[in-house]
Amino acid sequence: MTIAKSVAARRPVEVTEAEMRARIDLAALYRLAEHYGWADLMYNHLAARVPGEPCFLIKAHAALFGEVRASGLVKVRLDGRDRDQSINPAGFTIHSAVLNARPEVNYTLHVHTRPGMAVSAIKTGLEMVSQEAMQFYNRVSYHDFEGVATDLDEAARLAKDLGPTHRAMILRNHGLLTCGATPADALSKMRYLVEACEIQLMLQATGKELVVPPAAVCERAALQMETFQRLSDVDEWRAYLRIAHGIDPSFRH
Repeated sequence: MTIAKSVAARRPVEVTEAEMRARIDLAALYRLAEHYGWADLMYNHLAARVPGEPCFLIKAHAALFGEVRASGLVKVRLDGRDRDQSINPAGFTIHSAVLNARPEVNYTLHVHTRPGMAVSAIKTGLEMVSQEAMQFYNRVSYHDFEGVATDLDEAARLAKDLGPTHRAMILRNHGLLTCGATPADALSKMRYLVEACEIQLMLQATGKELVVPPAAVCERAALQMETFQRLSDVDEWRAYLRIAHGIDPSFRH
């Protein structure tokens, strides 16, 4: 057992080694999201399943991404019972929706990047105009805007729209969501999705006719990227952690 100090509860909390690992990894994800410019003051949120428990971890609403530490993450029940009032209500709705519906998913990211919000409002959505985008060919879903996601009834619709296999979803007029079994999987999916949106908007701004590869090529590229991600997952996370440590290793505490 490891002792961590919960900033939310302001008292020592016992956590397992598995939970502490999840806490460190999630805190690193928050710091990396800040590094990549995805923070929206304190209004975005990332979450991690607590191994072996019907709970997940998320930051306290008032915390900036760059302030998140492993010990300060808030532990929340997936069923919402006795929900900690220090967390963002929309964060609970969105992340509990995915984690309840998809038992193989352990990490979920939701961000409001400008490119992502812009593409979310384009009727045709994400276009297959870059290699970054092609990994999402037939692998990204869409959820229509219903207002700020504070209505718990929306969780069922979020889960249905994400589907049983997709690891990326564009929330219409809102932002982006990715998920994965590992922190590297969820983070790389978001990094590529944000980049795909940026590239698309840059190309569309030229007003020139765009080249979109045939469906068979897009599918081949998507399969290749899936294989690459599986093989490089561990090395990618080690690289991400080196970046996070280089910025500020305090996320581990």
